[in-house]
Amino acid sequence: MCGIAGCFGNNDETIINKMLDALTHRGPNDRGVFVNGKTVFGHTRLSIVDVAKGHQPILANDGEKAIIANGEIYNFKELRKPLEDKYDFKTNSDTEVVLHLYQEKGPECVKDLDGMFAFAIMDGDDFMIARDPIGIKPLYYGKQNGSLYFSSELGAMSLAGLDEVQEFPSGHYYTPKEGFVKYYDIPPVEEHLMTDIEKTSDAIRKTFIRAVKKRLLADPEVPVGSFCSGGLDSSLVAAIAADEIPNLHTFVVGMKDAEGELSDDVKAARIAAKHIGSTHHEKIFTEQDYINALPDTINKLESYDPSLVRCAVPCYFTCQLAAEYVTVVLTGEGADELYTGYHYMKHFPFDKLNLEARRCIGNLHNINLQRADRMGMKFSLELRVPFLDTEMIDLSMKIPPELKIREHNGAKIEKWILRKAFEGTGYLPDDILWRYKVQYTQGAGCEDIGEKLANQEMSDDEYERIVAENPKAVINSKEAAFYFKIFREYHPQDSILPSIGIWTGFDFAEEREKVHGTVDGDLKHEYN
Repeated sequence: MCGIAGCFGNNDETIINKMLDALTHRGPNDRGVFVNGKTVFGHTRLSIVDVAKGHQPILANDGEKAIIANGEIYNFKELRKPLEDKYDFKTNSDTEVVLHLYQEKGPECVKDLDGMFAFAIMDGDDFMIARDPIGIKPLYYGKQNGSLYFSSELGAMSLAGLDEVQEFPSGHYYTPKEGFVKYYDIPPVEEHLMTDIEKTSDAIRKTFIRAVKKRLLADPEVPVGSFCSGGLDSSLVAAIAADEIPNLHTFVVGMKDAEGELSDDVKAARIAAKHIGSTHHEKIFTEQDYINALPDTINKLESYDPSLVRCAVPCYFTCQLAAEYVTVVLTGEGADELYTGYHYMKHFPFDKLNLEARRCIGNLHNINLQRADRMGMKFSLELRVPFLDTEMIDLSMKIPPELKIREHNGAKIEKWILRKAFEGTGYLPDDILWRYKVQYTQGAGCEDIGEKLANQEMSDDEYERIVAENPKAVINSKEAAFYFKIFREYHPQDSILPSIGIWTGFDFAEEREKVHGTVDGDLKHEYN
């Protein structure tokens, strides 16, 4: 996990160094800059694989070729074997494998990569830039005066003096000759293919265990842990990881209510952690802790959308806690999208349910994945998401809705087939495996703190003024306006034009309304 920044067409090393200064939190272990003609590559490194020798940029052919990358390639050892006789490897890094694979196959090499990544390769006067299939790792770009700048975060991009910045599309690579090339698309819905409960459960179980285990990749001295909120998704990830890692570190955060009662997630996580035998850590935060963390959360999140901010604050605390013990942590992101886990989906027409799931997967790079990346990297913590393994995504599009949402103990329950796949396996106790879904903020006990604070701090006049002065921004509540005000303190209006959704804010409720014509009253709280 790292931060990258660079430019093709301008050798202004000073600008790239300023961009790297804004990315230090993404890579506190090392820093490197390489200049060749009108190309500048910059990299800040969080050491995960090949701790001793994985310095970037990595060069080949006496500096005629170079690569900088952010992320992890889980199949790099398999890819490396047929290349070793032909290329002189100088490190054990997964990034160097990508460079030599490019030498072997050109830009199409990206199709062989199994992982999460954003990288740039210089090849003499030619180059390519690529981003992973789902957009787990962030990447932005902007063009000016014939030069192309790119970086891992918008805050760094604002230092390049660009008029406009775009998000680099997930599942694409770019070359000067071809432009943007889409190399991956979410598989089409083929829900007639996996209708047998036993066979589908077996396929889910084997595929997911494989997905979790491959994400335990790290050098022996790099500690790996797992979030464990006590909900199905993170608890299942933690349970599988605990089979491989003795005394796995697990993490949960939450609050106490007015009567001193712990929030639901903390109580459920204790049950799950005891069952899997993990070394469990808790952080109990207060309302004042939440308020104190809010400005830093919004700054690092690079968004002011209320749904995203609400969930980002407990994520902030969880990452802060985890970073005290580990460098890599597994999370349960993506399960709700793959297995239709959101409450509103229970009321969705079954014939359109998997299409909605497919749409949600495609939007993750602007929602949960952005939140996970920014909050993890704030604390130099790498987050990995096994549910978003491409094999898991492919499988999910073959499973019919009636196996995803199904009656259990007299009520509809989401992610039914995922729960069924691990029933009787001993990974989790039944009260965790079949626990009813609660929203992340609800489980942590902090669902409405930001909304109450905004209503206390912002007058009607100030709200109306902010809306009027920022017509391009999506501000439809005092809460959004309050967060926008904080956002602008860190990201001034003149620093960059609001040209992409996550910079301006994204109206998730409005987007869902376009799809199915109605918005459930709870939906604005549900993205978790």
